[in-house]
Amino acid sequence: MSYIKSRKHPAAPRRHSTAAATAAALAAGIAMHPASAQTASGSTTSLPEITVSGDAQNDYKADALSSPKFTEPLIDTTRTVTIIKESLFKEQVATTLTEALRNTPGVGTFFLGENGNTTTGDAVYMRGFDASSSIFIDGVRDTSTASRDVFNIESIEVIKGPSGSDYGRTSPTGSINLVTKQPRLENFAAGTLSLGTQNQRRVTADLNRVIEGGNGAAFRLNVIKQDSDVPGRDHVNNDRLGIAPSLAFGLNGNTRAFFNFIHTKQESVPDGGVPTIGLPGYSAPAAASGTTTPTPGATQALLNQLNGAPRVRSRNFYGTSGDYDDATTNMLTARVEHDLGNGNLLTNTTRYGRTDHDYMLNAFMPTGNNLNLAGPQSAWTVARSLPTNVDQRNTILTNQTNLRATAMTGGLKHTISTGLELTREEQINYAFIARNTGGAGTAPPANLYNPDWNAPGYTRIKAPGQATGTTKTAAIYAFDTIQISERFSVNGGLRYDRYKTEYASNPFTATATAPALDVSKSGNLFGWKLGALYKPADNGSMYAAYGVSQQPPGGAAFALSTSANNANSTAYDPQKAKTAEVGTKWDFLDRQLGVAAALYRTEITNEIIADPVSPTTYIQSGKKRVQGVELSTVGQITKAWAINAGYTTMHTAVTNGPNVGADPGSNALNYTPKSAFTLWTTYKTPFGLTIGGGARYNGKLQRGTDGAVGTPRYTDSYVVFDAMALYPINRNLSLQLNVYNLFDKDYVANINKSGYRYTPGVPRYALLSANFRF
Repeated sequence: MSYIKSRKHPAAPRRHSTAAATAAALAAGIAMHPASAQTASGSTTSLPEITVSGDAQNDYKADALSSPKFTEPLIDTTRTVTIIKESLFKEQVATTLTEALRNTPGVGTFFLGENGNTTTGDAVYMRGFDASSSIFIDGVRDTSTASRDVFNIESIEVIKGPSGSDYGRTSPTGSINLVTKQPRLENFAAGTLSLGTQNQRRVTADLNRVIEGGNGAAFRLNVIKQDSDVPGRDHVNNDRLGIAPSLAFGLNGNTRAFFNFIHTKQESVPDGGVPTIGLPGYSAPAAASGTTTPTPGATQALLNQLNGAPRVRSRNFYGTSGDYDDATTNMLTARVEHDLGNGNLLTNTTRYGRTDHDYMLNAFMPTGNNLNLAGPQSAWTVARSLPTNVDQRNTILTNQTNLRATAMTGGLKHTISTGLELTREEQINYAFIARNTGGAGTAPPANLYNPDWNAPGYTRIKAPGQATGTTKTAAIYAFDTIQISERFSVNGGLRYDRYKTEYASNPFTATATAPALDVSKSGNLFGWKLGALYKPADNGSMYAAYGVSQQPPGGAAFALSTSANNANSTAYDPQKAKTAEVGTKWDFLDRQLGVAAALYRTEITNEIIADPVSPTTYIQSGKKRVQGVELSTVGQITKAWAINAGYTTMHTAVTNGPNVGADPGSNALNYTPKSAFTLWTTYKTPFGLTIGGGARYNGKLQRGTDGAVGTPRYTDSYVVFDAMALYPINRNLSLQLNVYNLFDKDYVANINKSGYRYTPGVPRYALLSANFRF
């Protein structure tokens, strides 16, 4: 039976009191743990051990990737890899994956959405391409479309370049792996309570306990509660609750077992951005023509008034009080490790995960026929279009087995990693009918310069139809690093995936443009990589590498099509990506400071384009390219001075196919800055005060093109500065102040495909945190 969706988000003040109470309760719970924790043998744990575990300040450098698929130290890994440790994003009080990824250059959420739709979750672009479907948790694909909180994350591993040999189907330009927190053989309790300007409220707690008499058993619990408004945006809100218990056995033995569960619940108010009217490069769009009847006031003469119209207030919210972004995730993981001796390791991981994502945002598109410019400027309105909707369930069931071993053949040492993966992924999109609050017709328009979020908008009624996409994969892989001599080694890897995607769409009212479908696509994927490494010194390496990955139709969206102009058509072959890279990595200052440099070039083929001879026919011969340089440094300059910095250039081009750029004469890819820079550095003074700060630079972003007229073709480059100070009150408590966008820079964070809407950058705000440690 159909039903009408109830409003899930009452006014913000009603929720903030609940969040504050929850925060106080969690903080009190942390304080209840005794300061003199005990180890498994019953002895008192020393303070230095607890301090290292609870507060990893000034510890940015990692020496290896977490996955057993990567057998070599980071300095000897022939790839561009950035590892963002908790100590770094904790200093910044970064709360989501998107915020933490600011610590690697050129990676971000630069794309707001297409037409009236708005992207949700971690819509990450990396080296010119959408990497949202290439996010993994502990080496297992995460199919969630919701925003990911980092409260239970130990580090974030960003691998740039094709990852097909590592993970199977992926984005052509890389993958992102989140490493979760695991139990340890030590007792500690830690937590952070953060309060800030613009209604920022967040509390986290991290408790680890050794189980007495458990023979290497330990329990860990991470929790989070946040209820924060988005600085600079009216009504937009992030409300999240998470709990992540984990249990480990045999931590002091040859066989170790880990059992992890995570539950997160998000009930937020989403952000659809604001009109680009008044931004540099904006001009009046064209009035509707042909058979379309313009709305009153949308004549070209009136539209020309927009050329001199002021910008809308960046705080404006064009949705309604009935908008929501709700997501619930439950994920259970079991991992067993067994040391076979001589450095050989056998690992088996089983996971079941499910995310239910329910999202609605009243949309708007300030195009010519959607604007009513009659009367004074204060009376101008923009029509509300059908809302952006997601009613989706994602599930994954997987079992992965990996063997890491060493062997000697012909006097050469081999370090081998091989494994088998069996995975079933499913995405269900439920059908619905959008209607206004009166039950029929269209929703009232929004005032362009003073929108009212209490005005009636669209609601949603469930419909009986749904679309289900299922991908089953069986994969085997093998990697080998061969030590030719003391200074020279070669490495290679091959992965074979046998996949089958089945897609069944049963819309409640099938039409010629949205017919019912029941199709499938199966095939084989080969991903491989080859590298050579020379070590001119023990603390440095020089390398060359080449890798290939593939993305089959439906591989990212769990949807197939029979339409010739759709890349998910069952008639097409997988998209292919090839990356060549040369680079060097060095560790200095007693291996406390790492420096890396790389030149890379990625070519993507098998893109779908219109046949230049017969434009109504589509062929799979499009090609794109991204190339550039990436520089980075991370670690300790001195014992007190830490740094994390990176710079990249991304020269992109469509080398075969129509020009997709919005800027005339440019064939560059959209939503990709030509250069980007990130810096974070801290210094600990002799009297205990830690001061730090950073800068983020992104070059201009070229928007997409879809025939839109009058909108800005690109957004300007920007630099944003942040600062922090941390002071220990005593051995159990420190206070931390963060100021974001220190100079209150006005900038565009991302832009939609047509250029009609953008998300304003976060203005200056401050956050005060109390860090507890026992």
